Amino acid sequence: MDDNLHSLPRRLIELRIEHADLDDLIDRAVVERPADDLVLRRLKKRRLLLRDMITRLEAQLDPPEPA
Repeated sequence: MDDNLHSLPRRLIELRIEHADLDDLIDRAVVERPADDLVLRRLKKRRLLLRDMITRLEAQLDPPEPA
C-alpha cells in the first residue's frame, strides 16, 4: 500500500490538483486584490514550477518513442 502512496501516477495527480488550485487562487487574487503584485508573482512562479514538475513526471511515465 505504501508503494501506491508514493507512485509516480499518484504524485502526478497531486501536482495537477495543486496546479488547478493555484489557477483558481490566482484568478481570485486578480479580482479581489489587484494591487498585491508580490503575492501574485509568487503564486504564478509556484504555478510555473508545478507545471514544469508535471511535464517531467509525464515524460517519465510516458517516454517519447524512438523515431
